[in-house]
Amino acid sequence: MITRKIEKVILSEGTKYPVITIVGPRQSGKTTLCKKLFPKYKYINLEQLDIRRFASEDPRGFFKTYEPPVILDEIQNCPELLSQVQVLSDELNKDAQFIITGSQQLALSQAISQSLAGRTSIFTLLPFSIDELTSAKKSFTRDEYILQGGMPRLYEKKLNAESYYRDYIQTYLERDVRSILNIKNLQKFELFLTLLAGRTGQLLNLASLSGDVGVSSTTLSEWISVLESSHIIFKLTPWFGNIGKRLSKSPKIYFTDTGIPCSLLGITTVERLQKDSLRGSLFENLVILEALKKQYNSNKINSLHFLRTESGLEIDLINQQGEKLIPYEIKSSDSLVSEYFNSLEKCTTFIPHIDKKNGGLIYSGKDVESYKTWRAWNFKKVSKLF
Repeated sequence: MITRKIEKVILSEGTKYPVITIVGPRQSGKTTLCKKLFPKYKYINLEQLDIRRFASEDPRGFFKTYEPPVILDEIQNCPELLSQVQVLSDELNKDAQFIITGSQQLALSQAISQSLAGRTSIFTLLPFSIDELTSAKKSFTRDEYILQGGMPRLYEKKLNAESYYRDYIQTYLERDVRSILNIKNLQKFELFLTLLAGRTGQLLNLASLSGDVGVSSTTLSEWISVLESSHIIFKLTPWFGNIGKRLSKSPKIYFTDTGIPCSLLGITTVERLQKDSLRGSLFENLVILEALKKQYNSNKINSLHFLRTESGLEIDLINQQGEKLIPYEIKSSDSLVSEYFNSLEKCTTFIPHIDKKNGGLIYSGKDVESYKTWRAWNFKKVSKLF
């Protein structure tokens, strides 16, 4: 079993609350993690219809049968159970009595804010990071990391990535998301998913997507919101600072596992990926996702942004630490090119508090301590930067 980096912080910080909440996409390893960290707890799967009906119809009787400490898996299927969790956590007055997981953040976050405010610690578990795979002595090329993504089941069962992601999209994306949205036209939703994959790393333009898909911008906004709350995609927000009028205000869209957009786009082999025009965008997705995983695994607040001016100047990734801004350019190349540092140089002329000492280039080549006064890191070192 591959050790998850988030384990230590859950055991050190999460156990200070009566309820521990772990959210993340389906198949990201939430159940396995809970069972490993809390092996003596009763495990309850709320995906099972009979158990869910019991919990929904008689919450008090349910917890007399399944007394805490318990693991309540996929609790978004029975959010009304959280009211009884609140009552029992107050009565018991003990830490870490309820471990709850969920893959649908929208329904779960609303229920938690109403019932468990101040009573729970919340952690986000994404698929395996490069750092986690490396610790388990699993190493791959840049393009293999992009194609295979990080879904634990792939590695634990040694599954074929092409068939795994095809089934994942059909089983979880189409079934779960469609059931939430009550989508009647499956073809348009499938087209939307494919077009979204093709816009990985681009500014979100609902008007353009609306015209291509043939549904309203309002509908697309709802679809995107559900994909985000289901941890299928995430938004990278722009940095504004005090020069907001000169900067883009639209977010960028990325996927929480690079295997998903590859599958949607029909990119199934390294050879195909190497020839595809989207390889740079997918590599950018991989790098930014690794930075996000590091912050989640450390239980840090998401401090990641990008910068884009009206004139077209762009910085792929900015890590905001207080007033200090650490900028990074991301390139899939394994060679250093002088032009890669142009945007970094230009941003220092009009953005205050740029940390030039710690910023630089993330790419596929070797670490370089100094190049045009900037640094360069191989993408496998991302976890050490954030």
